[in-house]
Amino acid sequence: MIKRFLRYLLNEKLDIQERLFGLSTAIGMTGVAAAFVSGLILGESKAGLIYAVASFFCYLVIVFLGYRFRRVNLAAKIISVAIIFVFLPLTFFTSGGIYGGSPIWFLFGIIYVGMIMNGGSRIFFLLGGVIVTAVCWVVGKEHPEYIVQHTENTAYSDAMWSLYIVCGVLLSLIIFQTYLYRRENQRAAAQKKEIEELGEAQNRFFSSISHEIRTPINTIIGLNEMILRENASKEINEDAVNIQTAGRMLLHLINDILDMSKIRSGQMQLTTMAYKTGDMITDIVGMISVKAKEKNLKFSADVTPKLPAELIGDEVRIKQILINILNNAIKYTNDGFVSMSVQCASLTDKRMNVIFAVTDTGIGIKKESMPFLFNAYQRADEEKNRYIEGTGLGLSIVKQLLDLMDGRITVNSVYTKGSTFIVEIPQKVADSSPVGELDFEGSSVSRSRDYKYNRSFEAPEAKILVCDDTAANLIVVEKLLRPIHADVTTVKSGAMALEKTLDNHYHVILMDHMMPEMDGIECMHRIRNQTGGQCKDSKIVIFTANAGSEHRAMYSEEGFDGYLVKPVTGSALEAELRKQLPREIVLFAGDAEKIFDDGNVVASMHSNKTLVSITTESVADLPGDYKEKNKVSEIPYKVITDRGIFRDGMEIETRGAISYMQSTDANVYSQPPGVEEYEAFFAKQLENSYNVIHIALSSKIMKSGFEDAMEASKAFDNVTVIDSQQVGGGHGLLVMMACRLADQGLSPREITEELLRIRSRVVGGFIVDDAEYLVRAGQIPARIYGFTRAFMIHPVIVMKKGRMKLGRVCFGTREKAWETHVRKALKSRRRPDKRLLIITHVGLTHREIESIREAVLSVVKFENIYVNQASPAIAVNCGPGTFGLFCFTQDDVDIYKP
Repeated sequence: MIKRFLRYLLNEKLDIQERLFGLSTAIGMTGVAAAFVSGLILGESKAGLIYAVASFFCYLVIVFLGYRFRRVNLAAKIISVAIIFVFLPLTFFTSGGIYGGSPIWFLFGIIYVGMIMNGGSRIFFLLGGVIVTAVCWVVGKEHPEYIVQHTENTAYSDAMWSLYIVCGVLLSLIIFQTYLYRRENQRAAAQKKEIEELGEAQNRFFSSISHEIRTPINTIIGLNEMILRENASKEINEDAVNIQTAGRMLLHLINDILDMSKIRSGQMQLTTMAYKTGDMITDIVGMISVKAKEKNLKFSADVTPKLPAELIGDEVRIKQILINILNNAIKYTNDGFVSMSVQCASLTDKRMNVIFAVTDTGIGIKKESMPFLFNAYQRADEEKNRYIEGTGLGLSIVKQLLDLMDGRITVNSVYTKGSTFIVEIPQKVADSSPVGELDFEGSSVSRSRDYKYNRSFEAPEAKILVCDDTAANLIVVEKLLRPIHADVTTVKSGAMALEKTLDNHYHVILMDHMMPEMDGIECMHRIRNQTGGQCKDSKIVIFTANAGSEHRAMYSEEGFDGYLVKPVTGSALEAELRKQLPREIVLFAGDAEKIFDDGNVVASMHSNKTLVSITTESVADLPGDYKEKNKVSEIPYKVITDRGIFRDGMEIETRGAISYMQSTDANVYSQPPGVEEYEAFFAKQLENSYNVIHIALSSKIMKSGFEDAMEASKAFDNVTVIDSQQVGGGHGLLVMMACRLADQGLSPREITEELLRIRSRVVGGFIVDDAEYLVRAGQIPARIYGFTRAFMIHPVIVMKKGRMKLGRVCFGTREKAWETHVRKALKSRRRPDKRLLIITHVGLTHREIESIREAVLSVVKFENIYVNQASPAIAVNCGPGTFGLFCFTQDDVDIYKP
């Protein structure tokens, strides 16, 4: 029985809390039994002894039923109720109260419950135990007659035996509990080690697979290129190009799986070093332009001349990120163009935020697919893209690589119209001199289906040694180098290479890494230190199937002069040799043998996109010259009349709208743009800016466009829509502050946070001359209009938490009401900030405006006052003779400070 119980306690398949309950129950029942025996010896009252026996058997039944019906948690709660609310009080009153062992059993009961319960139930029962203890002590003090008293001798003996029993029980509980937790920790540590070993084994497997697959692919692609060079029949060339494409696709899949494995196991590491930005971008343009040409797409590249010439980062991974995104753009674009722009923004003196934007005219991305865009093994719009090859890993790898670089990627897309991916990577500056104008001529090697090989140089005097244990690799390199007429020697081991270098001088040595007996690294070091060797200063290039920036960095640290990864192409092989061979023995091909074809590469004019663009709606009252100066774009509301629909401020002006309303009783009202209109507007703004902050009319106003703007923004990661919680001049005031923050160079996130903070500090309201227009616009009930007209009441509408509320009413003539409104608005409890005031009006004359300005200045000496005619969409809602005052309130934090 005991062995079976111990097996139960050590059964790791059971929950540890369940095993602890079993342990606590067994020890607790042992304690109750021991208390019964000690009670018999000490001559406890019959009531106490009967109660102890009843408690033992009740305890036994509850535990049995709990395990029998797999309701252990319920059993624990029932036992806790019995201990706290029954066992402890009865023990107290039948065993001498505080004069005996009761206080010790109270301590045991509370600790025991704390051990078998968890979460909120534990807190409940512990609090219950404290309350029950206090009640028992108070009742015992006030009514000692309720307690079965002990003799002095019995009280001392009971306390002593209770102490022994409780100490033994608690000590046993703690020892066994500690033992169980230690076993669990050891088990968790063993599982962790097993998982780590499994991860390492998986990585070794993928690395080995990658290495082993690259070797035969090198043979396939290399020999296939030789077939293409032979200028065979069109059919043979067509088949060879298909083989080439399939081989590269297989290689791409292997790289994706290997990278994902490293990222998931946390073993992906960045290798940062100085690199030339111009060379990297030119390489990317060269590779991508070939693919764009194969699909008859135009590819344009726009690189700011201000980009630093050298940055410090992981060049290999940055290339991988950009090529992945550009490949996707080409893959999902059938007509039109793909473009890449590169700009930079200074973060500090030695850090630069480099911004890459890739735009295409492809199929776009559905809004509902945007949240899953960077999930591994998942592709957007699977039904439409089922014939497009790929694993679905590319963008997931891009996102996780950027996370490692502290970078970010955002996407703006309109379904069926195209997408823009924006990548931002902060990097240290190695050389701050500008890269200048990049010339992409000659950056794309033609690999179209009408393949024609043109060698880039000749080197008949060059001596090259190739060391590789795979005969097929030696054949590939030897054949690929035939056109340059170099003297190529091949060997199959490190030992044979050492024999050759002892007696012969080679300008360049291509060295494989993974070779039996002596690997490439050891062989390279021996050549460098070879006594009497002829190649101590020769250029040694690692020629390996170990791809990745971490391997490249390792080979560089070991002392290799170059890095060639298998499978190798003829162009890559020739490019590396051109770099390593002495210039005096290299004969470059002339114009007649020009190898480059850049007809589809366009170096576009520099777009100079802004970092942040502030946009709003036509109902935000802003002076026209301010909008033009600060390049604030507006999307127009519509003014709807019985004669047609007119775009606010573009097809109808304020005076025209007022004149029309005064000449007819027909309703005239405004309507916000729809979702599609917002999408087109945002897409247009993102052509000239990397980020858009759109400030919308208060969402709690009737016919606000906020909800549609928010829905449209889901298609754009770089569009932020802010609820201004204002109308008219208050709306415009927040737009002006956003422009100021953008001019100070704040990031989109910082601008958004500041606007959300200060929007509650915009105060103001507008006084309405004739409430008829509010009625016609549906803003107030018709019955109120007659009342206001009869008593010459001018309502003042204010904004409170984004809603239009009746702030006050002014009586008397128009001029008297205006004067009252100005005085009360500017002498409110919230002191106005004197630096800026916006006066918005509908149809006032120049004299009336000057009168209002003088009234304002007599109350508060504002430094800047902007006067602006309200937009038609606002005017039709409030009518002529309306004007409003809007400003910020004073605050401890200066909102105007950079």
